Amino acid sequence: MTVPAEAPPSLTVVAPPVEARIDALLSAEVARWSEVDPELVPPLEALRRFVLDGGKRLRPAFCHWAFAGAGGDPAGPAVVDAGAALELLHAFALLHDDVMDGSRLRRGRTTVHIDFAGRHAAAGWRGEGRRFGEGVAILVGDLAFVYADLLMVGTPAEATEVFNELRVELNIGQALDLIGTAQARRDRSSARRIARYKSGKYTIERPLHLGAALAGRLGDLAVPLSGYGLPLGEAFQMRDDVLGTFGDPAVTGKPVGEDLREGKPTPLLAVAWDRAGAAGRKLLDRVGSADLAPDEIAAIQVLMTETGAREETERLVDSLADEAVAALDRAAVTPEARAALTDLARFVAHRDR
Repeated sequence: MTVPAEAPPSLTVVAPPVEARIDALLSAEVARWSEVDPELVPPLEALRRFVLDGGKRLRPAFCHWAFAGAGGDPAGPAVVDAGAALELLHAFALLHDDVMDGSRLRRGRTTVHIDFAGRHAAAGWRGEGRRFGEGVAILVGDLAFVYADLLMVGTPAEATEVFNELRVELNIGQALDLIGTAQARRDRSSARRIARYKSGKYTIERPLHLGAALAGRLGDLAVPLSGYGLPLGEAFQMRDDVLGTFGDPAVTGKPVGEDLREGKPTPLLAVAWDRAGAAGRKLLDRVGSADLAPDEIAAIQVLMTETGAREETERLVDSLADEAVAALDRAAVTPEARAALTDLARFVAHRDR
């Protein structure tokens, strides 16, 4: 596949109206609740910044192009609201994920729970600062979840059903990830299942289904869109795994090796485990240790390269992306949407953040 230098127009044209919708909603909520108590402004502003100050808007883009490709009006408010709802739901997942993983950075900025723990300490408030920060972050995530629901009010029943299934699958994926991390799973089947449910389905397949449902064409498009969305969703998460281990922190906004400290059961790790000898597996047993040292991370990177785990994972990402693009031939969508979805597949497979 041709490697894209930057985000394609098929992604960038979708972002502005979605961001404007989110900004209007959250700005109104900040103004409304500031009249009840000014202390409500910081958490609400934290949500607004979190959603608007970063993110690729992939989920709205997949929803948009399925909707437009199925004959929907791309300028209509329904698909913009759906895209905004997907971004708020994504914010909910990230905010809670940062608490569960104890992450200190997200997109190069201090995570919400760490930020509010610091505010607690600086103000000399009562109680434990860590618990306060985590509590605020969880509530901010819950607000994002509720606002996403509000944006979906009045959508067709079929679209609501897709959105509900997306939300269930997202939480199931998080549960699989949490359990797999605690159990230190190293098998490929579990790693790929987690990749599919934790991120792949709710990032690509279900947003596509949502767009088709909004256009009234889920019945004839669900299967071919899954043929595109499921392999590309796996490719998306596997690319994320490679970036989590080998990415440039200045670009990804996350510390190098953070996924290794958290012990994420990724396909990349599973392949390395299968191919490592006794000494290599002893080193990989350190994955999931919060005190994993920089030299250990560097050694694990070398091991994953020397065993061919990185190369195999990147080859699988390309193969899955090619499979996704080939599936578009079976989808009765407009030529413009097919071209846009092809560009998005290339971007997903080769992005650097």
